[in-house]
Amino acid sequence: MNLQEMLDQAATGTVHVQEGWGQGRATYGGLVAGLAHAGLRGQFVDAPPLRHLMVSFVAPLAPGDARVEVTPLRQGKNATQAQAHLVQDGQVVAAVLAAFGRERESAISVPHETVPMPQLPEPESIEPFPYIPGATPDFFQHVELRLADGAVPYTGADTSHMHGWMRFREAPPVFDERHFVTLGDAWPPAVIQMLSQFAPGSSLTWSLEVTEDVAAEPDTHWAYAVRTDRAEGGYAHTDARIWHPDGRLVAISRQTVAIFG
Repeated sequence: MNLQEMLDQAATGTVHVQEGWGQGRATYGGLVAGLAHAGLRGQFVDAPPLRHLMVSFVAPLAPGDARVEVTPLRQGKNATQAQAHLVQDGQVVAAVLAAFGRERESAISVPHETVPMPQLPEPESIEPFPYIPGATPDFFQHVELRLADGAVPYTGADTSHMHGWMRFREAPPVFDERHFVTLGDAWPPAVIQMLSQFAPGSSLTWSLEVTEDVAAEPDTHWAYAVRTDRAEGGYAHTDARIWHPDGRLVAISRQTVAIFG
């Protein structure tokens, strides 16, 4: 079962999570969020564009059957807010809050150029992170990450940022909010490049703010830049931006990451 089939299933409220999307002992967090978002979109077909998604990764999601339980919170004229729980074996494995909102007239405008896209080499000039069975996360076989600045994980670097490009290795038939959410969490925690040997790191929470329409060509390369604001006591706090290749800032991504090393 491919990504599109899983997203389509999740829209019905039940989904079979396919093997091959692992990240350590859990399913890749972007897929977890993407399935929850697809479930929300299945319930709110006519909801306005996604503005904010807040994900709490409660427990590992394993391959197999799961449910998306959606609770409406408020549907107004311009904004819809709802909650989704991804449930497996009777346990909530992810809790998601989503806010959808229509555009409205406003006297305030801060253009996307205020946070410019970093100068990156052409994607094809950078070798993507490899997928090595048993060595890299399983989901790397589905996503293509090309690192332009920063360091590779577990190399004992003194940097804690990453700049680069991302897309799916196999382009889906369409690319919309569901695919963007699924792709948006693909980069490894930026701080693990500072470790000299392997130690697990996983997202505890993820906040994704969408600033404009993310529908695009399915094979689009998205620019990504993340910095670490602080890391102490086994937790890191990161702040990222995502741009369309034409330079439009389309999303702001913030994470709290647990580091076990």
